[in-house]
Amino acid sequence: MRMILFILLVSLNVKAMAQPSVDGTYHYSNREMIATFTFSNGHQFNFFYSYGAVDRYASGTYTQEGNVIKLKSDKEPGKDFTVTQAEQKGKGYRIQFEHPQKYLLSNIRCLVFVGDERQEFFSDANGVVEIPLHPCDKIYAQHALYPDVVSLIKDKENQNNRFTATLNLSLQQVSFKGIDLTIEDAETLSCLPNYFMMIEGIRFYKEEK
Repeated sequence: MRMILFILLVSLNVKAMAQPSVDGTYHYSNREMIATFTFSNGHQFNFFYSYGAVDRYASGTYTQEGNVIKLKSDKEPGKDFTVTQAEQKGKGYRIQFEHPQKYLLSNIRCLVFVGDERQEFFSDANGVVEIPLHPCDKIYAQHALYPDVVSLIKDKENQNNRFTATLNLSLQQVSFKGIDLTIEDAETLSCLPNYFMMIEGIRFYKEEK
């Protein structure tokens, strides 16, 4: 029994030693975009991103499986919009998005599904999306300036076709759902193109102390 416990402890220690530490700060930058990850001993991470006039951030925890870092942001994915009012009226679908910052009301993308067919519609400067389809099965929303996991506006059972929805404070955060990092070497992390960094060959380089 003691020998078995000894072997298990040795195996766990070897596994822990085999995983490279990612503690530290890593940067990515090009001419228009910068992004920074900071990882700490307590398996915590912080993230900052700036692209043009758009700033985003995230914080949360991470797990490490070999050379793969799996991020779990404090942000709950798919909750960037909240439907505050819904009713049946006329034909087609209409969504009114609301937010105190009027510049955020445009560039909202709605994904509309009729069966397996998908169409896209965008909000105007007043936050209104007109969808000349009837009926449709599902409607999702995603902000083009702050893309993340899409938020459900209407499901198949919902018979309403007039909606009012607010933009939530979580919009500026990143959920990182489905986005993993790969440890390339002791100084480099990489990730695949994703819903908010749609760039090939993204690599974050460790900051020198």
